[in-house]
Amino acid sequence: MRPRASAVLIVVAVLSLAVLIGCQNKGAGNTIKIGVITSLTGSQAAFGQAHKNGYAIALEEINAKGGVNGKKIELDFYDDQSKPDQAVQGVNKLVDQDHVPIIIGSYSSESTRAIVPVVTAKQVPLLIPTAVADNIMQTGSQWIFRLCAGSGDYAKSTLDFLKNNGNPKTLAIVYENTNFGQANFNSMNALATAAGMNVVDTEAYQASSPDYKSLLQRVKGKNPEAVYLASYLLDATTLMRQSETVNLNPKYYTSAGTGFAIAEFPTDKGAGKYANYTYSVSQWLPTAKWAGSKEFDDKFFQLTKTHPSFHALQAYVALIVAVEAMKKNMTSPAAIRDQIRAIDIPMTPFGPIKFDAKGQNAHPALVTQIQNQQYKVVWPPDAAEAKPIYPTPTWAERKKKGEL
Repeated sequence: MRPRASAVLIVVAVLSLAVLIGCQNKGAGNTIKIGVITSLTGSQAAFGQAHKNGYAIALEEINAKGGVNGKKIELDFYDDQSKPDQAVQGVNKLVDQDHVPIIIGSYSSESTRAIVPVVTAKQVPLLIPTAVADNIMQTGSQWIFRLCAGSGDYAKSTLDFLKNNGNPKTLAIVYENTNFGQANFNSMNALATAAGMNVVDTEAYQASSPDYKSLLQRVKGKNPEAVYLASYLLDATTLMRQSETVNLNPKYYTSAGTGFAIAEFPTDKGAGKYANYTYSVSQWLPTAKWAGSKEFDDKFFQLTKTHPSFHALQAYVALIVAVEAMKKNMTSPAAIRDQIRAIDIPMTPFGPIKFDAKGQNAHPALVTQIQNQQYKVVWPPDAAEAKPIYPTPTWAERKKKGEL
């Protein structure tokens, strides 16, 4: 074969490959993929499973209505195993191999912070449903959008509640030594001090320890009126059960959501009766006033025979937002990013959705208390469904009443 003919064949082959890749990027056929990174295994698997159930409900609704521009939506899941490095690998796989035009995820603040530089470099929009650490949004990336309230909002809501309900003067902060825990510690420590509270103790811990009794004894020694905890489910469960063991009796057990706000926490899978009287900042409850909340709760219960925590709804709404942004252009990451930036949805089960110039959705945080192993909204007053119970009965009083 002559050199000129060979060159022509090579050019034809390259062009054919480019066309093939282009077809993949454009979602050839009747489906188009959306990338999802969450924690389906590892220490945060309970939250990842909540995400997956929320995505499943949204996916069924979207495809039942015809998908996007006649194409069905397919979710391309990547399990980050509750590890930041695996979340980064997930971005590489979803973008470089699967050619998704948008990613939703991850679950934890640690993993989500890790993938922000990667999606920014690859210029693919990232919708963040759940991660609350404020340093995620402080990166200044133009490719990230967060639906949930952040750690600063958690501290503000908790302090507003305390100020108007007994106004305690001393506080201890206990937090997991990760991006999630550190962000919530930094926010609460700064804002509580500015509000005139005396932060008498701060305790960082390594996650998944079997024994926190020494830590809790140190907190007890400082005799705080209120304790603020930032923990995932396993540690939240252990901390509350061992608080009874060391007889730690603050007037308020408050928390930065997450492990204290997931549906399993007040059940036998979590702290059970030891969870009673704890306060948590919550992004949503089935009783929230936003239209569609009850319907989502009903569908989730039909799917799982349990009621959802806010993590599932955040995933549900994230997929709704992603699809809305893809209606004008399903394949161009830049066009989808611009459409997310322009989104203005007046009502969803998670409330209105509209992002500011930094990519943050203005979502209000609620304060809940567990009463008789049920979450009740107790703050702010216009959203409250029950009155808060304070001070928290001592462990001895609870035993005397037969509550333990």
